[in-house]
Amino acid sequence: MRIGIIIIFHNDEKKINTNSFIKYCNKAECIEFCLVNNHSKDDTYFVLKEIKAQCNNVSVVNIKKFKADNQAIKAGARYMFNHTNFNHIGYISMSILNETNGDLMTLLETINKNQNAIATYNAMVLSSREVKQTMFQKLFSVIDHLTQLNLENQYIESRLSGKY
Repeated sequence: MRIGIIIIFHNDEKKINTNSFIKYCNKAECIEFCLVNNHSKDDTYFVLKEIKAQCNNVSVVNIKKFKADNQAIKAGARYMFNHTNFNHIGYISMSILNETNGDLMTLLETINKNQNAIATYNAMVLSSREVKQTMFQKLFSVIDHLTQLNLENQYIESRLSGKY
């Protein structure tokens, strides 16, 4: 099962470990990445292009005028929906990841290890909605899904151990 992941960057040149990112992308066979440069003033766009040049599962979208994160996510989603056919497309905003002091590489490893659980959870969420979802309503926050999956796993583990 293939998952699409949109990652929004804005002036994150120094936060991207290019070699590690390339290694990870080449290792992640079932994930397609869309890296969106949201009008960075530094060399973020060139770093993303370098990653794309060395990875078959990476595309880059360059936004020339700064947009809010939700608009940048939609730009990446439009690209992915037009160029690929995924049922599950999640997004990560580096600004949110930076606010929580999160590490991109750790997050990507977690996604890779839990991609089936993420896709299953996302399918469950989508099927529970009564209204047919549009392209943009199918997008999900990878961080929110991983948080929810972790909470559910903790609950299940505590039920099995008899703590509840």
